[in-house]
Amino acid sequence: MSEEPSELSDPSGVSEPSGASGVSKPSGAADTAGASKAAEPSADRPPTPQPPSPDAASPATGASGAAPQSATAAPVASSPRPQAPPPRQAPPPHPGGPWQPPVKRPGATAKLRPAGPPPAPPAVLAAVLATAVLSALLLGDGLGVNLLIVAVPAALAAAFAAREAGRRLRPWTATWAVGGLALLAVPALRDAGWPTCLALVSAFALGSLALHGSRSWPGVLIGSVGLLDSIGPGVRWGWRGVRERADGSRGRWATGIRTTAVALALLVVFGTLFASADAAFADLLGRLIPDVSIVDGPWRTFLFLVGLVGALAAARTAAAPVRWDGLTVKPGKPRARMEWALPLIVLNLLFAAFITLQLVVLLGGYEKVREATGLDHAQYARQGFWQLLWATLLTLLVIALALRWAPRGSARDRTLVRAVLGTLCVLTLVVVASALRRMDLYVDEYGLTRLRISVAAMELWLGTVFVLILAAGVFGARFLPRAIAVSAGAAVLAFGLISPDAVVAEQNVRRFEDRGSIDLAYLRDLSADAVPALDRLPEPQRSCALRTVQRELRGSDSPWYATSWGEVRAAEILRERPVTVDRGTCYGLGTDGVREGEREGEQGGYERDRDEYDPY
Repeated sequence: MSEEPSELSDPSGVSEPSGASGVSKPSGAADTAGASKAAEPSADRPPTPQPPSPDAASPATGASGAAPQSATAAPVASSPRPQAPPPRQAPPPHPGGPWQPPVKRPGATAKLRPAGPPPAPPAVLAAVLATAVLSALLLGDGLGVNLLIVAVPAALAAAFAAREAGRRLRPWTATWAVGGLALLAVPALRDAGWPTCLALVSAFALGSLALHGSRSWPGVLIGSVGLLDSIGPGVRWGWRGVRERADGSRGRWATGIRTTAVALALLVVFGTLFASADAAFADLLGRLIPDVSIVDGPWRTFLFLVGLVGALAAARTAAAPVRWDGLTVKPGKPRARMEWALPLIVLNLLFAAFITLQLVVLLGGYEKVREATGLDHAQYARQGFWQLLWATLLTLLVIALALRWAPRGSARDRTLVRAVLGTLCVLTLVVVASALRRMDLYVDEYGLTRLRISVAAMELWLGTVFVLILAAGVFGARFLPRAIAVSAGAAVLAFGLISPDAVVAEQNVRRFEDRGSIDLAYLRDLSADAVPALDRLPEPQRSCALRTVQRELRGSDSPWYATSWGEVRAAEILRERPVTVDRGTCYGLGTDGVREGEREGEQGGYERDRDEYDPY
């Protein structure tokens, strides 16, 4: 066996003599390392030289365990030196402890939120500022075409932000956006407040859906109000954009401010001169420019902030919308075929039995029903309309729960689902027709009111929903949530455009021409939209019905942008034919529009309806 060299190469590249530092420690030789540590010389005694033995092994051989060890090293090698245990580490502080700040955990919708967009670009900031200024100037005097004027720069801000983020305009997004803007035309055309309020709520919902682009049931339901979630992030996002632009272009900001100040000064000076030189120009200028006073300062400031925050929220949502479609509803556990279908089959049989009697009424056999029940048209109509309306709503709930638990494992199961639920939808459509027929009978007897036309319109929309459900069963339910949302917006738009107050007035005027009975106490509270129909009444009923509207129009000083087309048309009619009857004459007509001595029989229909039963 050849003898090993006296020096071993260290992994670090530095060699040490074997007599000075003992044997080097190759990796994986723990026993050799312990022996070399025991054989190390102390600091006050020189090492004792060992004679070389022919059978002695090199340190490398000792590492393999083949060579015998010396007497002094053997006990140490057999019992290695115990090592000190690692230092005990203190446990981490409890989250939210008394000495630690509270730990912010991600919210339930954190996974639905995309990364924050880059700071708002200048085009978005300019459109947002225009929205805020127009809100402060135009929205303080009422509602009219000013809502459309304010909505245009807000929509531009959202469009600029979406383009900057790389989002594309899709057909459904365009449909919702156009529908939301069209709903804002209702206040510009109609004077009645209740259709206007309904149109504003629907416009907000469709605008929010246009910004989010939702398609599932949770996405459509939550996305319709999801714009509220972007109020805080929108303000922070806009502030970042302003701060970044201000730091990088202070010179251009100063130039823009100076230019705007000079332009305003020129407009004020020359506009004042021209207004003082020509009365017609002064009148035109006074109508066009909003009247802003110091007294209205807090109100105008509030409207400025509302427009600013709303436009920022819309633009921020367009740039990085929350993905509400990520919210999923856990599907229900499928039930057995008979356990699921048998209750619905029984319900279908009940619907069919009820509809059999309704078809008799719809086909003109009412006399047989009256002989059996003893009810006249009005009593029969008002007896069940609300019950049928609730039955329609509950049927929607039954269909939703049935789809949740319906078996879908095989083609036979899917066919059963379509057959049972399709039959239920068709029968419900007949119930809807029956409810509308009952309302028609009641209106023919007692006249049309705002609430009656509202619930009839709602019943019509519910019928449209059932038609969409039937179409989804045939063509697939992919577009059903969005189709129902669009149908709701279209129903509200149509309801506002037909002018409900005008329809109510028209029906009551026709009823007066046929029967000679009319409720002037109710009709005089209608809006200016009813003036063209009420203008056809003879005197003194015409003046008594229009006295309140004429007084409100003459006392109104609303500017052009806060005046609806219905108010303008009513003002023209009353200017050509003003009210001529005094209050005493109207009091002498009584409640239902005829003189006190003439109220007999059928002419007291409204009076009897109010005293005995008036659910509408």
